Amino acid sequence: MPKTGDSFVVELKPSHLGWGTYRHTCTRPPIYGEGYIKIPVKYARLFDIFNDNHPTANALYSCTALNGTFSGTLLAQGCSKARDVHAKQFAEEGNLRGIGSWYQSVSARAGDHVEVVFTSPTSLTIRHF
Repeated sequence: MPKTGDSFVVELKPSHLGWGTYRHTCTRPPIYGEGYIKIPVKYARLFDIFNDNHPTANALYSCTALNGTFSGTLLAQGCSKARDVHAKQFAEEGNLRGIGSWYQSVSARAGDHVEVVFTSPTSLTIRHF
């Protein structure tokens, strides 16, 4: 579980900004406006950021954006290999367009950065720069 003050920075890629349309799979039709925040595996392991595959871990984080418009609950989700318990991304719980809307509110582009700072074991802030 993350500790207060743990943080990481990720560089935005086209897939983070347009997950619903920038995909290399035909598993569903394109959905515009979706986005996510990548969790590098190094930090997922270092900070114990787990997804729902972990039987007792919290995967929900209260989130506030320091710039742009976003406030809600992020779900730590996905994994880099089957059944791995470490999450690979944050997306708004139940709404894959939540982070996409935030990216739009800050005019995010590929090559920009997002800083994630844990303000408690179950809450965090996000900042675009």
